[in-house]
Amino acid sequence: MSSMNQSCLIIAGEKSGEEHALSFLPDLKERVPETHFWGVGGDQLSELGVELLYHLKDFSSWGYSGVIQKIPFYWKALAQIEAEVEKRGTKTAILIDFQDFNMILAKRLKKKGVAVLYYVAPQAWAWKAWRAKRIEQTVHTLFTIIPFEKKWFADRGVHRVQSVSHPVWFHYHQYWNEIQERRPRPTNKKRLLLLPGSREAEIKGLLPEFSSAIEILKENYDLEVSIVRAGHLPESLFGQYGPDVDHVYSHDELATALLNSDLCLAASGTVTLICALFAVPTVVTYKTSLLNAYLFYSFVKYLGPVSLANIVHNKRVFPELIQEQASGFNMAKKLEYWIQHNDKYDSVFHELKRTGELIQGDTNQTAEHMASVISRG
Repeated sequence: MSSMNQSCLIIAGEKSGEEHALSFLPDLKERVPETHFWGVGGDQLSELGVELLYHLKDFSSWGYSGVIQKIPFYWKALAQIEAEVEKRGTKTAILIDFQDFNMILAKRLKKKGVAVLYYVAPQAWAWKAWRAKRIEQTVHTLFTIIPFEKKWFADRGVHRVQSVSHPVWFHYHQYWNEIQERRPRPTNKKRLLLLPGSREAEIKGLLPEFSSAIEILKENYDLEVSIVRAGHLPESLFGQYGPDVDHVYSHDELATALLNSDLCLAASGTVTLICALFAVPTVVTYKTSLLNAYLFYSFVKYLGPVSLANIVHNKRVFPELIQEQASGFNMAKKLEYWIQHNDKYDSVFHELKRTGELIQGDTNQTAEHMASVISRG
């Protein structure tokens, strides 16, 4: 069946989801030019011609308490999306990450005969392993971006699984040769990069501790400090909580910042995998509210690493400082360990050089496969 006048639902309810979509959507739109895409996304998806029923800002929440507060909105959005699917006669949906919402939506869409393409597998291996069965029952094709996920889901009965390149590789692979040419820098001056996150709450929680760590380290070491600042946040937020820095980079300059850094302090998130790809040894930090921490430890029994870099490498290549452990003193000690032990630093550095190989996936035919499903309608 031709894709003429067909519509495809796409749900990218988080900023990271929109970034994932950018790795395949331009190619996909070229393959099915008559298909109208609509759903949830941000400004970049809108610029690509996606009709936004909701902006991802409407969907955003921070931590478990934030999700709980938005539950009434999410149920209303589910109902409206379902109604629009019926009204538009939509036969295909691309659901990206955003697992709690999208897993419910996938089940509802399946009942309506919609083929669901699920991009970025739910982290069922961390908790809620029963979701593997749900995926097999409701999802047409699952696209995994973590090395071990394809086998994990296949072993649990999910038959249509494709291992694809991680979006981090898509966005930064052009730096691969430059990354491979990098060498450890055993110089006296250490170049430290700060990546405090993109949410106001995490920046307020982490930057004071970053500042404390730098104060401790500068007592004994010559540091050159840089920071990457998210452009959508007020500069005053960084001026009030951040330490004096030698250079401020914009988010668009993240690659340049990493290529000119020896060490990093980073908020937990996708950025830790980017740090790993650029072979920058990083101390990963995470702080959330006491309520969010309580909910996590009460309901989530996962005891493995939390940073994406460690998950991809299947080992703790980066130290993780979570909640009360994320103090300036502890951050300084972890960084000092690498500064004082060149052999340990070099070992991590060379392990990180493998990151690109780990996140390239088995196939780069994501758009081609999605287009075939959409065209069949």
